[in-house]
Amino acid sequence: MKTDIEIAREARLLPIADVAAQAGIGEDVLEPYGKYIAKVPYTLIDEEKVKNHKLVLVTAITPTKAGIGKTTVSIGLALGLNKIGKKAVLALREPSLGPCFGMKGGAAGGGYAQVLPMDKINLHFTGDFHAITTAHNMIAALLDNYIYQHREEGFALKETLWRRVLDVNDRNLRRIITGCGAKTDGVLAESGFDITPASEIMAILCLANDEDDLRRRIGNILLGIKTDGTEFRVKDMHVEGAICVLLRDAINPNLVQTTENTPAFIHGGPFANIAHGCNTVIATKTALTFGDYCITEAGFGADLGAEKFFDIKCRKAGLQPALTVLVATTQGLKLHGGVAQDDIKKPNAEGLAAGFENLDRHIENLRKFGQTVVVCFNRYAFDTDEEMQLVADHCASLGVGFAENNAFSEGGSGAVKLAELVAQTIDAQPSLPLRFLYDESDSIKDKITKVSEGYYGAGRTVFTKVAEKMIARAEELGMARYPVCIAKTQYSFSDHAKLFGVPKNFTFTIRDLVINAGAEMLVAIAGDIMRMPGLPRRPQAEIIDIVNGQIEGLS
Repeated sequence: MKTDIEIAREARLLPIADVAAQAGIGEDVLEPYGKYIAKVPYTLIDEEKVKNHKLVLVTAITPTKAGIGKTTVSIGLALGLNKIGKKAVLALREPSLGPCFGMKGGAAGGGYAQVLPMDKINLHFTGDFHAITTAHNMIAALLDNYIYQHREEGFALKETLWRRVLDVNDRNLRRIITGCGAKTDGVLAESGFDITPASEIMAILCLANDEDDLRRRIGNILLGIKTDGTEFRVKDMHVEGAICVLLRDAINPNLVQTTENTPAFIHGGPFANIAHGCNTVIATKTALTFGDYCITEAGFGADLGAEKFFDIKCRKAGLQPALTVLVATTQGLKLHGGVAQDDIKKPNAEGLAAGFENLDRHIENLRKFGQTVVVCFNRYAFDTDEEMQLVADHCASLGVGFAENNAFSEGGSGAVKLAELVAQTIDAQPSLPLRFLYDESDSIKDKITKVSEGYYGAGRTVFTKVAEKMIARAEELGMARYPVCIAKTQYSFSDHAKLFGVPKNFTFTIRDLVINAGAEMLVAIAGDIMRMPGLPRRPQAEIIDIVNGQIEGLS
């Protein structure tokens, strides 16, 4: 089997104007970034088409460290739908350089189900991540300057809530001291860095409807609390317009193509374990405007990405998914069935069956939102027909649709069965109108508890003193109506990464709360999750190189 990048290099790419024409987008509105990438104006969104076209979410069971293959399945499903005569368009997230050079690798799909050009998408792409990083850090610099320039007038913050960001995994930057040196070098302060996907600017870009909404949200960002107890926001520095200038190009979605030239919008990139894990509302609505089917995905397992997709993104954007595809692999099922990590590629029917509990819990949870669910078996070369049949029989016993996905090795032809199942299920039994886990009028603690206990299965939810303080502050500031975005490990329903399967009666600990007043959500930090990841012992960077003028090692 060829590597992803070898397959990507051999693919026949169409000029981006031809890809746009397939979707019904005129060349005159494109802003090309080379031959195969273009920005598309968000003003092309047609809300009537958004309402009437079909939105399909791809999510997954609790993943292994290598993932489950949601992006590959999403791309494959779009390819398969087009194979059977449907007009499908993708809406996916942009990869982060952190995991690309760290542990997980890129996020452009795999094998013969990729979005292209994969090297550019996985690297700097159209500069959206750099724009978000710069906008975030510009606010930090402007805030530090404001404090420095106005301190003799008595201005001071008793608590600063704005950190910095960088799209690199760097544990040494989690906590830092700024302003060291002479008096003219700034005001001494404690600060730190999060990774760019955790930036509130990222969340704002992903949830904004247009430029006016972007400006409003940026102005409302809470930077800190003044000594008199009142809040200090970006709009108090009168710089929201300047920040919008930095994001003027980034707000428009990026059009690329798949290995089979299917149009794909790739835009925004929050992580689901530390943020809300969905591509932009703008990209989703653009895909719905130009495709009868929009295929999108939400990060990690359904306990993270899917819950936030429904409770945050769909709630605020008024989106109604027609169907949810739940991706499962033998590796994931075996891991959650008690099989050791080193042995999950080996045949083990007993361990596989034990992992059905994790699959069943995700199906049950998705149905709480009113979703019709079908299971996609994402097939790997080492999987056996016998084990796949076990999964198929189990799904049949639950009355859940089942199809395998071979798009990695066969492209769209390998996803035709999945595409047919998706299209037929939407026609026969589409999802019910979306139900949410909590009401906006619920208290902050009740919202968190309804997710942690009603969705994750915790026995009790506890809040540290730091979290209690921040919850009280959010309530005082009138932010109790915001949805909650729980940041936790992606490897377990719990807040402990090694509690596999379906843990029960565990204690779920909220250690802090981050107020995202501009994004209009509250990020509850659970367990020991970090918003700035570190690098593994052997990072992907060790195998990434340029050989004979070609990039190697990207995956």
